[in-house]
Amino acid sequence: MKVHSTNYIDTFIEVAEDTQVSEGTAPPIRNKKTIAEMQYELITQFPYRYTSDELLFQIYADRNALNDVDYKEARNIFFSKGQACLRASPLTKTYGFGIHSNHEGKIASYGMETKEYRNFINDSTIKKVKAMKSNK
Repeated sequence: MKVHSTNYIDTFIEVAEDTQVSEGTAPPIRNKKTIAEMQYELITQFPYRYTSDELLFQIYADRNALNDVDYKEARNIFFSKGQACLRASPLTKTYGFGIHSNHEGKIASYGMETKEYRNFINDSTIKKVKAMKSNK
């Protein structure tokens, strides 16, 4: 079974060109946690702890209440088909966060108004990609 990955190495995902915000903004709290809320919580609480694959699967596991017994098989099945990468994340498209993947593929987020965000934009040693636009 082929395994697909969403991981980037030494890459910065810039906010989408059509974002409606001017700074990084936490997703609104809802009755049932959204994917955006879950991504925001894990990335901000644990910067550079997760790769994109680990983050996406952790959210899938939490939303589907997977137990330890099912975890490994479910992960293999989950990544046997392509998954949307963090360029399609609401954090990068809607909420004004850039996402940096370091040399290990571990990720952290930075509001578009921050000095760190600007430093990544100006750093010629890392690859830059834009988040996907919300509207075509």
